[in-house]
Amino acid sequence: MKFSVLGCGRWGSFISWYLCSKKGYDVCLYGRESSKAFQLLKNTRKNEYVSLDEKILLTSELEKAVDFADIIIISISAQNLREFVRDLVANYHLKDKKIILCMKGLETPSGKRLTQVCIEEGIDKNNIAVWLGPGHIQDFTNGIPNCMTIDSYNKELTYFLADNLASDLIRFYYGDDIIGNEIGAACKNIMGICAGALDGLGFGAMKGPLMVRGAFEVSKFITAMGGDGYTAYGLTHLGDYETTLFSKYSNNRNFGEKLALGLPFDKLAEGVKTSEAVYKKAQQMGVDMPITEAVYKVLFENADLKAAISSLFNRSVKTEKYS
Repeated sequence: MKFSVLGCGRWGSFISWYLCSKKGYDVCLYGRESSKAFQLLKNTRKNEYVSLDEKILLTSELEKAVDFADIIIISISAQNLREFVRDLVANYHLKDKKIILCMKGLETPSGKRLTQVCIEEGIDKNNIAVWLGPGHIQDFTNGIPNCMTIDSYNKELTYFLADNLASDLIRFYYGDDIIGNEIGAACKNIMGICAGALDGLGFGAMKGPLMVRGAFEVSKFITAMGGDGYTAYGLTHLGDYETTLFSKYSNNRNFGEKLALGLPFDKLAEGVKTSEAVYKKAQQMGVDMPITEAVYKVLFENADLKAAISSLFNRSVKTEKYS
């Protein structure tokens, strides 16, 4: 098998490293010529996360990357996916290629899952899979293993990819609820921002209630969106809380902490835009999501952060468990 990874940020570069160094596959890594991340790799073949083997083909020519591979992995910002896939479908031959999304989020303002975006732009749903779950690049590259999930609309594809991507570094589980896994993976980043805010405010001990209520809140949203609510308690949501709510490497947790401390943060925190997409979709569907609402109102309506977070723990007691 040959893989092309489209997107040379931290996950794109790590995936390329993993597929080549741990699996021995032929790999092509694509980035835009104008991007700083690509220029750094082009000039040094390394970034702050990985050093790329000379066997990895590095290119800024999208056509070359598409033609190279049997399997294409996309790892870019969730909000740029629709335009990127539209260009791929319009200009390149994708009919026989499998597409894996290694990214988390919901599209703003539509609230649609990322595989839905791909299907709407013309990719065969039976050729799309997602690669989700816990793990930080810094841990993986230090030999610390973890478990992740492959899911798709096509059970054969799910099994094929999970079996062929697994190693002693990453154990892959077979997903069986692509709706729940996509939503759960996206929403855990919202919880990460809230957890970071708790850290910044000195309320880190409240992460226990946050985890319980967060998973319950997301399970209701998954159910309303047509998935299995129990998926919220699996690997792609609750199972990802350690790496998202506690780890020093979590961009979303770090963003929330810096926000609480009034400090700048210059890396991508996908939970910001995801909170907007999820909050607005939940409002449309009548799903009560108090944690998501608090994060959204702080980020987009200038609500006072301490008051918004404190309000979560001062809500009146309800008969519904964990509400």
